Amino acid sequence: MKDDLQKFVGEKVTDVNGTEIPKNSKINGEILREIKTFGKQTFLIFDTIIFKVHLMMFGSYSLHKRKDIDTLRLGLTFKDEGMYFYTCVVKVVDESFLSKINWEADIMSKKWSDEKAIEKMHQHPEMMICDALMNQDIFAGVGNIIKNEALFRAGIHPQSSIKNLSESKLKKIIKETIDYGFEFLKYKRTDTLSKTFHVYHRNKCPKCGEEIIKKETGKSKRMSFFCETDQKLY
Repeated sequence: MKDDLQKFVGEKVTDVNGTEIPKNSKINGEILREIKTFGKQTFLIFDTIIFKVHLMMFGSYSLHKRKDIDTLRLGLTFKDEGMYFYTCVVKVVDESFLSKINWEADIMSKKWSDEKAIEKMHQHPEMMICDALMNQDIFAGVGNIIKNEALFRAGIHPQSSIKNLSESKLKKIIKETIDYGFEFLKYKRTDTLSKTFHVYHRNKCPKCGEEIIKKETGKSKRMSFFCETDQKLY
């Protein structure tokens, strides 16, 4: 989404609409200065206002012109085109909010540190690895697909506890998570993502042929897909 929206940086807003526009906002006429992303959050930065957009599970966006649906949360029109966000969460934040973000926690950040991620995980020894991977303070940007596919690649059962995983195992999980994160983006751009799944919504394990287990795991109760033969429980 950031790639699609980048062309609007430096452009002036000519019209604004949507249910999440503050009543006293003077966004009309302002210039979009910068777009930042942190995990699944996108920040549209103007001089007097900053919008945080999160598509959540069912959000979407369109360019050029508004869709003929009534779930528009934020619509910004520029000279010739526009950006429109539907069925998502849009909030107004300030500079202090951005300054508190640990940008290094984003799995695709050049500042990412394995050691800091491991340190954070060790602060929660009883936490299951499935919950750790979905914790956006530790692994910003990881969703349920990446969680499941990375754990399968690492050979780790999603209900394994942090305290039972060695540093080498944690580093293996981190590597597979980051590697698949970049592959996820590549596949998403070519609309081939679903063809790459090994366990997510699959029936049989591609390694041993055994049945893939589908089960809610961890405190978050998010659905996990895993092979009990090829993913060891620690």
